[in-house]
Amino acid sequence: MAALFAEPAVWLPVAFTVLLGLSIIAYVVLDGYDLGVGILTMHAEAEEREIMVASIGPFWDANETWLVLAVGILLVAFPVAHGLILTSLYLPVTLMLVALILRGVAFEFRAKAPPRWKPLWEISFWVGSLGAALTQGYMLGLYIMGFAATWAAQAFGILTALCLAAAYAFLGALWLVYKTEGELQSGAVAWARGTLVGTVVGMGAVSIVSPLVSERVFSKWFSFPETLALAPIPVASLLLVLAIWRFLGTYPRRDTARDHVPLLAGALLVVLGFVGLAYSFFPYVVPDRLTIWQAAAAPESLKIIFVGTMIVLPVIVAYSAIAYVVFRGKATGLKYY
Repeated sequence: MAALFAEPAVWLPVAFTVLLGLSIIAYVVLDGYDLGVGILTMHAEAEEREIMVASIGPFWDANETWLVLAVGILLVAFPVAHGLILTSLYLPVTLMLVALILRGVAFEFRAKAPPRWKPLWEISFWVGSLGAALTQGYMLGLYIMGFAATWAAQAFGILTALCLAAAYAFLGALWLVYKTEGELQSGAVAWARGTLVGTVVGMGAVSIVSPLVSERVFSKWFSFPETLALAPIPVASLLLVLAIWRFLGTYPRRDTARDHVPLLAGALLVVLGFVGLAYSFFPYVVPDRLTIWQAAAAPESLKIIFVGTMIVLPVIVAYSAIAYVVFRGKATGLKYY
């Protein structure tokens, strides 16, 4: 085995798969919460919306960098898979990009446009946030279904679209629990409890459907002793759901020192779901059709790309870490002078 992984054609695709997975989960958690805040803005009063937007202001553009990195890795490291996936998902990908652009423009214009135009840009910000979440969830559903062109696949895509939007709103609500106080924080607690239900439904649906549509996935999860080894993932997920629900029930709290706890627990819940999904599909980058080795670029190209990625990745991590340290603490309303 050691000799096998000494071959660049073997270990480089694995390394890029790990990097791709880390980029995707970083995007889902980080940009997930700020998309979630955008989704929740229409449920808040005008003054509360200012604080909500301010809470994600220093972070949202850096969070989207992880999506750029993930797509870049897919393009340069797995070009065959990139072409196949984008061909199958060109319409939802286009709609996602339109939504993200609309969201970015609305983020700036809502604060700087004349007052009479502000409601329009606030609605645009909400539409962009919700549209990005729905399209990403729809693409996830089609990916799990192997891009099948059936009504069942479309229905499952719609279900995962709604559930991923709920999961993003769940993360966004937990972010607001961490970053806000008073009535807005109390409202965020209620939002978190409500959207937790949708998140659990989505995770359950993915867990049930994935092995049903693929005998290979079914075998990976329900063969002995793999079943025993994998049992901690669903057990830990269930315990996290119960712990988050119970902790949110302790609000309102005078002590704000633990306001970050439900956010970290929610992020861990999403990570566990992603780990289970990644295990199900590895080593396939296109479900049951194309492995990471079949889709990978030439080893000579991967070596150069790997060096570049090792330079860029620490910069992204450092920039994000500095932003979170500098802008830690409770959020206040946006002010422009």
